[in-house]
Amino acid sequence: MADKVLTANRLSDGISVWLDASGHWVESLQDAFVARHAEAVAALEAAGKSAFADNKVVDVNVIDIEEVAGVLRPLRLRERVRAEGPTIDYAPGYKGLTGPVQAA
Repeated sequence: MADKVLTANRLSDGISVWLDASGHWVESLQDAFVARHAEAVAALEAAGKSAFADNKVVDVNVIDIEEVAGVLRPLRLRERVRAEGPTIDYAPGYKGLTGPVQAA
């Protein structure tokens, strides 16, 4: 069984969060509680259901991770993007959807 952590998005601002060992939602995957057996995974799932029911978080998921040289890393690309940010550097000067519109 792969190691697992519980992730979600905080309802108040949409930020990606992970559940730590004391039951708090933290903004860094590196601070997450790592479940290494079935009983711990079941406890994570129960904590996620409770936090969702209390309107603290949404999109609650138990995800697979690996630990490489002491660093936690999600196995799925979607979760790596949520934890680490975009996978590519944008073009110099790119301002996203909030940038000025330039005519071609």
